Amino acid sequence: MEESRSVPGGRAVRTAPAPARRPPAAPRSPIRPLPWLALTGAAFTLLQLVLVVPGTGLGWDETVYASQVARDVPAAFFSAPRARGITYLIAPVTALTSSTTALRLALAVLSGVGLWAALRVWRPLLPTRVLALGGALFATLWITLYYGPQVMPNLWTAYGALAATGCFLRAVQDRTDRRALAGLPLAVAVVALMRPPDAGWLVLVPAAAALAVPRWRRPALVLLMAGGLLLGAADWVIEAYTHYGGLFARLHRAAEIQGGIGWNLAVDDQIRSLDGRGLCRPCDVPWTHPVTAVWFFALPLLTAVGIRAAVRARRPATALLPTAVALATAVPYLFLIDYAAPRFLLPAYALLSLPVADGLWRLVAPEGRLRPRATALLAAALAAHLAVQCAVLTGNTARNRHMRQDFTAAATALHAMGVRPPCVLSGDHAVQLAYYAGCASRQTAGPDASAAPRELPAEAARRPVALLVPPSAAPPTVARGWRPVPLADTGTFRGYRAYLPPAPRTPTAPAPATR
Repeated sequence: MEESRSVPGGRAVRTAPAPARRPPAAPRSPIRPLPWLALTGAAFTLLQLVLVVPGTGLGWDETVYASQVARDVPAAFFSAPRARGITYLIAPVTALTSSTTALRLALAVLSGVGLWAALRVWRPLLPTRVLALGGALFATLWITLYYGPQVMPNLWTAYGALAATGCFLRAVQDRTDRRALAGLPLAVAVVALMRPPDAGWLVLVPAAAALAVPRWRRPALVLLMAGGLLLGAADWVIEAYTHYGGLFARLHRAAEIQGGIGWNLAVDDQIRSLDGRGLCRPCDVPWTHPVTAVWFFALPLLTAVGIRAAVRARRPATALLPTAVALATAVPYLFLIDYAAPRFLLPAYALLSLPVADGLWRLVAPEGRLRPRATALLAAALAAHLAVQCAVLTGNTARNRHMRQDFTAAATALHAMGVRPPCVLSGDHAVQLAYYAGCASRQTAGPDASAAPRELPAEAARRPVALLVPPSAAPPTVARGWRPVPLADTGTFRGYRAYLPPAPRTPTAPAPATR
């Protein structure tokens, strides 16, 4: 567009407009931002490959799960509380190889991918730096590292809980977020597939929020979560009717195996178990390493700091909702059972890692700039925390490697006695040792009881049978007349005896007739 200006004499002269000034272009960085979430997942996998995978063997629960889909091992008895989700996850690996190391490697890689995927859900809700820090805090707990490559469902339940909570929050804040709407029932289904009761506790808080919070009121989300729960738990429910006499019968039996469900303050049990106990049952052991629980006591305070940081950043829901869901998932393991296992609280730890990371970042960089003193103090505290976690992890993995050596030696001893596949083991440690020896396990008592005592002699008539008895115990009545043989002179089985039934008598051939 032309402009006009006046000159002496009153005559207007048209002039060309001055070229518009463009704002200076922002300099392009030659380096693309690092994919911090992917690096967090990769670092988690790498730590497992270095610290946990080499030389570790399968524990008791792992052998039960792995035997369901193993190529060369009969399936162990599958008790009422267990769900088959983790067996579906490992089935492609066990179909190809019976190597424990290969199974560990696959799970280490998958768990790193799972961490990245669960954190990725929260990208529209929280800054990447907070997500990366939260993922790092969760991934460096000894519990997370130890169970990352294990055939156990708890870590995958944690990933599902973290993803489901993020999808729900995205769905109520942006009704056009189709990915969140699709991810919400899928994440709940993953939790229900791994541990159906955990999925019930998981959906309580989001369902209540979707019905009661005015700004979040979306009953359709409740239906989506209910659909995901039913989809994931369908296999468990069907099995309840085909093997346990119905859903309520299975729930009742599961409660019996867990020692009954009712008011039981197990917070102190969980604290004592943080020194490296995989299962504290009964948890009447002395609390000998208080330093291992310092971070547990600091967790509520750090969560409160994170909530305050989220409120000041005008996104309180990103801290309040995961905190509420974490408390809900922790209720049964803190107040309703009378024993403890640190892995039970992995979903709560995963959810709380985000507000904790948000609060820590706010302490060291309130305006986006690092505070030197606060950063140095936090770095020192985190270094001490990581040292404690590494020490507990090192002790656990060392015990696991010794356990694998003991069970391998005991399996070799059984093979030398003639107890080779197809074979049957019963008695103390029989379920786990049967996996190492390639045998079936038939327990006559306890939560894994799958045979009557009178069935063992009948089994002995068809295939090799061994009854395992610990040093201070007398053999059961069914083994009366059986031959005791020392099992193996190793730590776990030192003094154990394997009772072997008498060899079946072979019919005597008739003497040749004389002429």
